Amino acid sequence: MRSTRLLAVGLALVMVTAGCASGPSLKDAAAELQKDMQRLETDDVFKNPLMNLRIVQRPDKDLPCGEEKVKRVLRATADEERVDESLDSRLDKAQRVMENTLSRILGYKVEYDISQVDAPEGRFIYGSKEVGVMVNVYVAPEAPTWRLHAQTACLPR
Repeated sequence: MRSTRLLAVGLALVMVTAGCASGPSLKDAAAELQKDMQRLETDDVFKNPLMNLRIVQRPDKDLPCGEEKVKRVLRATADEERVDESLDSRLDKAQRVMENTLSRILGYKVEYDISQVDAPEGRFIYGSKEVGVMVNVYVAPEAPTWRLHAQTACLPR
């Protein structure tokens, strides 16, 4: 009888522990965000000095965001060389470049928003990763062309 109780308690503890570990961890999400920054810096498109890639905020500090939770943030800007083309064509091209970079190079699942087609004030791109990282990019009609903001979810340390 005693061994049955101990077995039941042990099994319950294993199940509770397994349930807690199923979500993303800060360590994994922060490491992924760090890799994203490195991939962006070494990407063939953005390492070109004419793109003027600038890491505004590196994801190396825990930022408080709730009850004993923290997040990491990556902010970057880059600019595309202005050529003689219409604003709509330039924004379309810049949007495609960033969507490709996010999905193919950085591994984000990008959400496509058809309502933004031909929006002269700019375009917004959203993406996420299962590890607990989200990204928002504003594709602007003026410099800098791309304004990237990626962050981890609010996670316990």
